[in-house]
Amino acid sequence: MAKGLFPRAWVKKSFYFQARISFVRVKYLFLSWLAVLVGSWVLYGQYSTYTELCRGHECKTAICDKYKRGMIDGSACSSLCDKETLSMGRCLSTLPNNQSKLGDQANLASLVSQILFVADGNKDGRVSLPEARSTWALLQMDEVLLGLLLQDHGHTPRLLGFCGDLYMTEVVPYGPLYGLALPWPLVSWVPGGVQRSMDQWFTPSWPRKAKISMGLLELVEDLFHGTYGSFLICDLAAAHFGYTERHELRLTDTRAVVAEDEFRRAMRSRRCETDADCVYGVDCRTSCDAALRRCREEAERPNLAKACGTLKDYLLRGAPAGLGEELERQLYACMALGGDPAGGQMNMEHSLILNNLKALLWRQISHTKDS
Repeated sequence: MAKGLFPRAWVKKSFYFQARISFVRVKYLFLSWLAVLVGSWVLYGQYSTYTELCRGHECKTAICDKYKRGMIDGSACSSLCDKETLSMGRCLSTLPNNQSKLGDQANLASLVSQILFVADGNKDGRVSLPEARSTWALLQMDEVLLGLLLQDHGHTPRLLGFCGDLYMTEVVPYGPLYGLALPWPLVSWVPGGVQRSMDQWFTPSWPRKAKISMGLLELVEDLFHGTYGSFLICDLAAAHFGYTERHELRLTDTRAVVAEDEFRRAMRSRRCETDADCVYGVDCRTSCDAALRRCREEAERPNLAKACGTLKDYLLRGAPAGLGEELERQLYACMALGGDPAGGQMNMEHSLILNNLKALLWRQISHTKDS
C-alpha cells in the first residue's frame, strides 16, 4: 500500500517544487523589470534636469550681458544678474515664438493698461527704453500674452518677473491634470494596465478632483466671450494642465489656446479634400465644403463639450454613491453640445449645462475643507 502511494506523493512534491521555482522566477523577473523602470526614470530625470540647467546657464549669460550693457531691463534683472538671488530652474518653453492675435471683441484699452503695468518693472511710474525692449520681446511669445489675459482669473501661473525675453512664473507643483507623467522612453515599456493602476495611486481624492474640475469649467466659461474676445482650446491633453496645493487648476501651456477669430481666418484660407484636412491643433475641427474645397470656419465642438469629454472618466471614477448616475447624465448632455455656440439657442443651452454642472459639483464639496 505504501509503495503504491509513494510515486503519487513524489509527483505532488515534484510539482510543488517546480511551481515554487516558477513563482520565484516570475517574482525575480518582475522585480528586475521594476528596478530597470525606476532606474531609467531616475536617470532620465537627472539628464533632463542637467541639460535644462545647461541651456539655462547659457540663457542667463546672454540675458545678463544685455542687461549690464543697458539694452534691456525688467523686474527680475537685478535679482538674476546683480544679486544672483534668482536661480534658473526648469524651462517651460523651448519652441519658436509665435505672435498672438486677439479677437475683434478684445478690450484693447484694458489690455494696454495691464501691459504697461507689467512693463514698469521697477514701479517708478514710467516705462524706460530697456523695459520697453524687454516687454516687446515678451509680447512676441504667445504663451506670455495669453497668460496675462487669463491671469486675472487665476487660470494661469502668476507672472513673477522678467528680464529681456526671459520670464519667471509661479511653480505649479502638481501636473499633469490627472495620471502620472512617465518619461517618453518608458511609456512604450509600461503595460497599459500598470499605467492605469499607477494613475490611480497618484490621483487626488474625489472632492479634490471635483474642485479641480470646477476650475476647468470656469476656465471654459471665461474663454467663452471673455473680456478679450472668444478663445478655443485646441489641445485638452492632461499634460497642459496642473494644479496647486489648494487644488486650484492652472493652464500651464497656453499654446493650446487660440483666438476664435484667428482660428476662423486659418480655416477659411485652408483648402481641403476631406474633413480630415480641416483640423487645427489637436481638438479644433471643422468640416470640408466639398463644392468649394475649402474648410468651413465654424468649430464643430465648443470648448465645453471637449472639456466634459476630458472630465468624464476623471470624475465618474470614484464618484460618491448616489451621484454617479446624475453626474453621468449631465456629462453626456454636455459632450453632445455641437455647432456654433455663438448662436442664440446654442448659447443658452451652453450656459445652462455649464451652470448645472458647476452647481452639481459645488453641492458635493461646499461643506468640505477642500472648498
